[in-house]
Amino acid sequence: MSQLRLLTSRLGLQAARLLAPRGVQVSGGRSGSSGPQAAVPGSRGGGGSSYMEEMYLAWLENPRSVHKIRGHHVAQLDPLGILDADLDSFVPSDLITSIDKLAFYDLREADLDKEFQLPTTTFIGGSEHTLSLREIIQRLESTYCQHIGLEFMFINDVEQCQWIRQRFETPGVMQFSSEEKRRLLARLVRSMRFEDFLARKWSSEKRFGLEGCEVMIPALKTIIDKSSEMGIENVILGMPHRGRLNVLANVIRKDLEQIFCQFDPKLEAADEGSGDVKYHLGMYHERINRVTNRNITLSLVANPSHLEAVDPVVQGKTKAEQFYRGDAQGKKVMSILVHGDAAFAGQGVVYETFHLSDLPSYTTNGTVHVVVNNQIGFTTDPRMARSSPYPTDVARVVNAPIFHVNADDPEAVIYVCSVAAEWRNTFNKDVVVDLVCYRRRGHNEMDEPMFTQPLMYKQIQKQVPVLKRYADKLIAEDTVTLQEFEEEIAKYDRICEEAYGRSKDKKILHIKHWLDSPWPGFFTVDGEPKSMTCPTTGIPEDVLTHIGNVASSVPLEDFKIHTGLSRILWGRADMTKKREVDWALAEYMAFGSLLKEGIHVRLSGQDVERGTFSHRHHVLHDQEVDRRTCVPMNHLWPDQAPYTVCNSSLSEYGVLGFELGYAMASPNALVLWEAQFGDFHNTAQCIIDQFISTGQAKWVRHNGIVLLLPHGMEGMGPEHSSARPERFLQMSNDDSDAYPAFSEDFEVQQLYDCNWIVVNCSTPANYFHVLRRQILLPFRKPLIVFTPKSLLRHPKAKSSFDQMVSGTSFQRVIPEDGAAAQTPERVRRLIFCTGKVYYDLVKERSTQCLEDQVAITRLEQISPFPFDLIKREAEKYPGAELVWCQEEHKNMGYYDYINPRFMTILNRTRPIWYVGRDPAAAPATGNRNAHLVSLKKFLDTAFNLKAFEGKTF
Repeated sequence: MSQLRLLTSRLGLQAARLLAPRGVQVSGGRSGSSGPQAAVPGSRGGGGSSYMEEMYLAWLENPRSVHKIRGHHVAQLDPLGILDADLDSFVPSDLITSIDKLAFYDLREADLDKEFQLPTTTFIGGSEHTLSLREIIQRLESTYCQHIGLEFMFINDVEQCQWIRQRFETPGVMQFSSEEKRRLLARLVRSMRFEDFLARKWSSEKRFGLEGCEVMIPALKTIIDKSSEMGIENVILGMPHRGRLNVLANVIRKDLEQIFCQFDPKLEAADEGSGDVKYHLGMYHERINRVTNRNITLSLVANPSHLEAVDPVVQGKTKAEQFYRGDAQGKKVMSILVHGDAAFAGQGVVYETFHLSDLPSYTTNGTVHVVVNNQIGFTTDPRMARSSPYPTDVARVVNAPIFHVNADDPEAVIYVCSVAAEWRNTFNKDVVVDLVCYRRRGHNEMDEPMFTQPLMYKQIQKQVPVLKRYADKLIAEDTVTLQEFEEEIAKYDRICEEAYGRSKDKKILHIKHWLDSPWPGFFTVDGEPKSMTCPTTGIPEDVLTHIGNVASSVPLEDFKIHTGLSRILWGRADMTKKREVDWALAEYMAFGSLLKEGIHVRLSGQDVERGTFSHRHHVLHDQEVDRRTCVPMNHLWPDQAPYTVCNSSLSEYGVLGFELGYAMASPNALVLWEAQFGDFHNTAQCIIDQFISTGQAKWVRHNGIVLLLPHGMEGMGPEHSSARPERFLQMSNDDSDAYPAFSEDFEVQQLYDCNWIVVNCSTPANYFHVLRRQILLPFRKPLIVFTPKSLLRHPKAKSSFDQMVSGTSFQRVIPEDGAAAQTPERVRRLIFCTGKVYYDLVKERSTQCLEDQVAITRLEQISPFPFDLIKREAEKYPGAELVWCQEEHKNMGYYDYINPRFMTILNRTRPIWYVGRDPAAAPATGNRNAHLVSLKKFLDTAFNLKAFEGKTF
């Protein structure tokens, strides 16, 4: 009893009760007793050591025993045998081999062979109900401390933990049939011989091969096989560049000749765009899964060198595919993300993407994450690259189980991947497979890793490749013969050689073979290319009126809204009666009319349901019933397309990437992302630069995503003023020095040739039209809209139904229509501007009574630059000075973009003078008085008709 008291004192009374086996009751003792008492089953009588045996067994078999919680720390995960996957070689006392703890329990070696009744909480016995203590220890260590390290006990769901325990503890679960082993060997042959073939043919080319983790190919194929078996029809993959060519060849099953021809040094793009390096490209393929004999569609999304940037893009594309298929539970469409260890731990977008995983409007019902754990970054030791024990620890924040596995044990890898796929299908949650491997070469084939990792790479040079290791194992157990193995190698080598011969045919060099999101039928009508025209974007007045009426009502009965919102809805109703709209109502009518035409609309971003400036209110909240909401937009017509408006997590990088991926899936949807303030797109710059601006040029990827960026200098300080239009304009691809050839279809052709469209609308009607034009164009381009803040409620910023009805269209330029336009010969100054500053200029012109001497023309579409309309406006006022006026500082905004284009269209015969704020480092002042002083200064200059006399250009 002294030992039991000792255990109780060390563990605590509650712990002793928890650990005690069935039938043993531990209590605090009766009055007068010296310590806890134990009621011992009659079958276990025989002295103090039997109590200890029971307690030791309970310690081993408790559902929260040390093996399950921390066994992964001593698992043999590193194929090289030189590193600890958790970066720590120290083994805590409670992780010392369990047999070493015998003395603590006053047990002897002979006690290990005693038989024990197994508790119902364990699965290690299988159909057996009793096991020796020795066998119990061995089975637990075999499950948790060998080539698989399991992290799952942090999951706060007992059912899920028990599900994982059953998959790994049950004896015999990792038994494979001869057929399965032979298939695994064949897949390893393809994976390794593909890399060997590339190394022989293009030894001096970068290819970011998979050597050292060849098992990733059968791993991915197993996930796909198992998912297909459970009903998945569409798998969307994202990955960095290491192993991409191998995945394209042996997972997606892209024609090898299409891959090999990319190594041709004389390769010329057979289609538009600059193209990209071969290990960045994507692919889309429909084929039969030979294991399940079911159709499967596989997409590998193109990704730049920014590694994890593709993560949210894949999730958005997956969400869209699920939406269009009506797959609310993710039983038909799923995603797989492949990561590198250093990037997975180091890049914040991984965290942002994980935090989208369970949000209602962003969940894809679980993703299988496969980490290729090279145990090194480019050249950086992991001990210098992360603070967490494992690179995968970020996944713990969403209770995703993490399965670490030694990548040189192919059967362990395959089993883990099968369980991961089953987990995703069962619980609709993320899961991580950590393939602990090595990089046989450096970061790329031209790199010398011995400079910085000499000890690791000395071991790698001696490491037997996984293919040989596994082949020797199967040959030894008579699963295959040496001849069969060699024939499998020769067979695949022959396939590669024949594809290499075909790759010389120049006819196959076509970048459209690399599309990851084809839109069948979109670019043609009856087999012929669409005409390069755009219909008018106006709609019938009765449709406008109907939308306005719904926008100003509450479609649900007994739904109590906020009194302040009642006033807003009343205002919408009043505007509808007056046949006019403000910014919010114009947007409502654009969305609503597209829904009527069967176009799905999705608006996403921080607080977009209400709108940052409390102007939108697309989701109404019942003031008396918690979580009861109403979206009137979804009550417009019985057979309308659905409208999705969703507040996002506080993320820009991840969410914009998600919406970009969503827009990739179909051209027949208007997908919009709104920044809370325009400058917040700064933290999504990677998506803008690498995917949106350049996507078509690099990957022939048309995309119609819309960015709504609130912009305007209103004395709010430097952080909430500028959406940085200069950045978007600098990345626009139209040539400032090329005098265009005007034609009948000049407007649409310009749009087709540009990489994106940049607008700053000054009227609600023009905003309405540009959103509708985005869908009615015969192609898709990203649209950047600098949206207003103060203009949302400006009394002058309203439009009549007459500017939106059938026959009307988006105005790239809004010319002067006042007194100055009636007598253009008398006009002394023509001011060009864009956006909100127009209203400041009009007010100042009226104050100075210069309506007939100064004309003001608004540039609504900035890029591509409307050369034809600007030329027409300048020629209309031949005697006027030309001025560009902007509220942004001179080194920001639009001036550096528009100036050379004005010079081109005017043949440098007339100057265009700059009026605005002086150059500055910050985009705006935070001092209200300073803001007003600078505003008055440049307005005075704009209407000082002698300001530029005597100056030359």
